[in-house]
Amino acid sequence: MEKRTWKVLQIASTYMGTIVGAGFATGQEILQFFTRFGYWASLTITLSTFLFIWLGSKMMIIASEIRAKSYEDLNIALFGVRYGTIISYFMLVILLGVTAVMLAGAGTIFYEHWDIPYQIGLLLTIAASFLLLRKGMKAILAVNAIVVPVMLLFTVIVMIDTYQRPGSGRFLTLATDHSPWAAWASPFLYTAFNLSLAQAVLVPLGAKIKDRKTIALGSWVGGIGIGFMLLAGHIALSLHMPGIQQYSIPMGGIAKQLGYSIQFIYVFLIFSEIFTTLLADIYGLTLQLQERLKLSRQWITFSILVICYCASQIGFGPLLSTLYPLFGLISMGWLILIIRKRITHLRS
Repeated sequence: MEKRTWKVLQIASTYMGTIVGAGFATGQEILQFFTRFGYWASLTITLSTFLFIWLGSKMMIIASEIRAKSYEDLNIALFGVRYGTIISYFMLVILLGVTAVMLAGAGTIFYEHWDIPYQIGLLLTIAASFLLLRKGMKAILAVNAIVVPVMLLFTVIVMIDTYQRPGSGRFLTLATDHSPWAAWASPFLYTAFNLSLAQAVLVPLGAKIKDRKTIALGSWVGGIGIGFMLLAGHIALSLHMPGIQQYSIPMGGIAKQLGYSIQFIYVFLIFSEIFTTLLADIYGLTLQLQERLKLSRQWITFSILVICYCASQIGFGPLLSTLYPLFGLISMGWLILIIRKRITHLRS
């Protein structure tokens, strides 16, 4: 029983750490996908939570049943060899792009918050990534075991502070000029983008777990945790609307009001979220390329880091604004396909 509980917590923490990335820490994802839609946001966050529980569990159970070595194996099992291979090529490009964005973001954190040159920040992040990824999935589980409790601590502190302020229930009545159609499309876009990227680490994680009940429980705990953090961020941001939309890092403005120690936790949280996403993406890329190239894992990991280092010279902002809209569109197509697919088809 204790062993199952530990595995459930490992799945849940890795799920939360992979999904609730740097976008949550900065507040931009919550603001763009939920808070700007006013009182609709509480309901759309609930829908996103349901989708994360359902589709995250579905993805990992399928990976467990077929013993998938990488996300390409999952896509081929779901969509056939032809379309599954095409989708996997798209995911390869997406993951490379997102990895470059995360690396650039890490370098920016070093420069803007710790007064360390951008290039040195990139190299330090690359070195740490390479050393940790030599241990494979164990490294990702260990990093998330540290980062996720810090995320939850920060979320609880923000929640407590928000409820002590006048107007804490404003999220229930917050007006919006956006249409209900846009509001209800948003959770699907948010779930699609995050889950399509998360498969890089959730597929090999699910393949290592043989017990379906453990996977399902882990998805429930992880999905509810994601929903709780999204709702907490939304409630805090709603209190400061519409002025909070002026900030490039909305949660930064809230963190400053809570004192130096909370601000330190916040900066650590942003870097940690970037770092966990970076590790997960590189790990997934390495597993897929290893099947094709038959090279050692260390050489593939090193090559990916070099490519992303070169791409990160473009800068965090330009990479983010150029690549993410394209990735969102492709991810939505992937989400529709995986919703329509039934697990029973695979067994037959």
